[in-house]
Amino acid sequence: MKPEKTDLRREAGQRTRDDLLAAALELLAQRGQEGVTLREITQNAGANVAAVSYHFGSLKALCEVAIEHALERYLDAQIRELDALPGSATLSELAEAFARPMLTALTAGGRDLAVIRTVARVGIDPPEGWERLAGKFEQARRQAVRVLAANLPEADEPELVFRVRCAAGMLNWLALAPIGAELAAEPAEQVERMLIPVVAGALQGVR
Repeated sequence: MKPEKTDLRREAGQRTRDDLLAAALELLAQRGQEGVTLREITQNAGANVAAVSYHFGSLKALCEVAIEHALERYLDAQIRELDALPGSATLSELAEAFARPMLTALTAGGRDLAVIRTVARVGIDPPEGWERLAGKFEQARRQAVRVLAANLPEADEPELVFRVRCAAGMLNWLALAPIGAELAAEPAEQVERMLIPVVAGALQGVR
């Protein structure tokens, strides 16, 4: 087989794989893993059942890859935001960095919002294989606690970790609750103005 034909087939195969992942993400975001069917995914992707078997092996494996992709995308964005914070960052700056991936997705809509809703669903109900990304979760948490500790020296580490986890849970809920759809209709500046103080308040707590 000529090299150019091999390249074209490889590119077509990659497009099909990407389309299947995108379709799976959309449905996972709407219904969770239990509500996704193979027929709907292949119809939405313009592919056949054989393509799922070829690229992923099964519907379950496809959903797991889509979930892991969504989680990695979210965590990588959050880690970048948090890593850029100086040690002298304020609670408001920490809240903004921590919530930035969510803010971006809410205002962008489309696939970005589908990804963030998938992240929120699995954050509330972790799937099998959650431990594969434990290192990235820990990295994001550690970066947030680093800045939080500088602002709240009187709080011990378990309490700081608890606050970070509560803030993350609030963002997960926001992505799935009706208020998330309401915010998606607002300008990005307005969403940030309303949300950042709430996240900062959750991180600060009351002593």
